[in-house]
Amino acid sequence: MENQITNVNEYEAIAKQKLPKMVYDFYASGAEDQWTLKENRDAFSRILFRPRILIDVSKVDMTTRILGFKISMPIMIAPTGMQKLAHPQGECAIARAASAANTIMTLSTMSNYSFEEVASTGPGIRFFQLYMFKDRNLVTQLVRRAERAGFKAVVLTADRPFIGRREADIKNGFRLPPNMTLKNFEGLDFGEKNKAGSSVSQTRRHIDPSLNWKDVKWLQTITSLPIVVKGVLTAEDARIAVQAGVAGIIVSNHGARQLDYVPAPIMVLEECLVLCPVLRNKCSLNDYVGIAFWFA
Repeated sequence: MENQITNVNEYEAIAKQKLPKMVYDFYASGAEDQWTLKENRDAFSRILFRPRILIDVSKVDMTTRILGFKISMPIMIAPTGMQKLAHPQGECAIARAASAANTIMTLSTMSNYSFEEVASTGPGIRFFQLYMFKDRNLVTQLVRRAERAGFKAVVLTADRPFIGRREADIKNGFRLPPNMTLKNFEGLDFGEKNKAGSSVSQTRRHIDPSLNWKDVKWLQTITSLPIVVKGVLTAEDARIAVQAGVAGIIVSNHGARQLDYVPAPIMVLEECLVLCPVLRNKCSLNDYVGIAFWFA
């Protein structure tokens, strides 16, 4: 059993061995000096267990609810773009794994498989991660397709008005292989004659840097799905999100891939709960009451 994987960190080591350098760096690297990338992990090492004793643990129940959906554990799969770079089945494989584990998968806007292809893998609780594009008609088309494919919520990424400066990607000249596309964009009109769905850089250029809280309100008018705002790192923004009527908040620094020298999400949770008391009344970290609140 020498080759058996016994620690999740081993997956990272195996990926570094097997993936092309450009692909590994795309998944593993962070923005600029990567201080926040390191801090994301180091922050957990500063939080210790306080184990209690002589308590019956013969039956442990880790189930919880997010947006009313019961899942097996408080662990979900965050949106990650272009998963086919790592495995031929990409997002479809992740969808099957999430379903088998009875937890939530969030599909990235920048996925290699379409809403419909992911939905065809079988039943499951799936959310759609949305980038706000300059063309609101395009946004509407994407949200409508997610609805028809059975997705249960829209997760609006709010911390990426521009792509972060990821030096590894710059040095590697990161690009999608010619046999891969961003499937959700195939056949959609970007107002340009060339193939919008095939180009990562072109798609990124269409992300709207003017995104603001008014757009959250607009998004609520085009869908009945619950809206979750992803990218909150301050109590001030958590408070505004609650006032905007969102269904959920994801405390996140985009995996340290956007802005360097920001705190790790786990270190921001207390601030959000202490300085934004309304969250204490409206949410529980273990069960959905009025607003879901978690971190990535």
